Amino acid sequence: MRVSDCMTRGVEITNPQETIRDAARMMVECDAGALPVGENDRLVGVITDRDIAVRAVAEGKGPDARVGDVMSAEVRYCFEDDDVDEVLRNMGELQLRRLPVLSRDKRLVGIVSLSDLAAIRAAGPVGAALADIARPGGEHSQTRH
Repeated sequence: MRVSDCMTRGVEITNPQETIRDAARMMVECDAGALPVGENDRLVGVITDRDIAVRAVAEGKGPDARVGDVMSAEVRYCFEDDDVDEVLRNMGELQLRRLPVLSRDKRLVGIVSLSDLAAIRAAGPVGAALADIARPGGEHSQTRH
């Protein structure tokens, strides 16, 4: 199975000049914990809710701090035609919960997360539990009010 068979398409993108407040609002709106960061039609980073907490709030930066100041600039990614098992292995080695997905001409086409992969590889009780836990819209979802 290929990554394109299970990835999330239509991913929201922010840019390095946006504020972390705007990025956080985007995360709430799309119920995601991470956003790809793009500039000049290229992927230049990823910002996560954890980046905002650890690299911004914990260091005393306010909500008007720029995404580019707190994002992870070392971007790990996979290609849409990569094999799912290989991507899972790579995510495990890198200890990543999600990866941007690029076309072979390096354009962002989606994102693949553990929840996407758990949904297709939910064999056994641990896989089934992970698929249930990672399902969008749970009790602690940012979009629930």
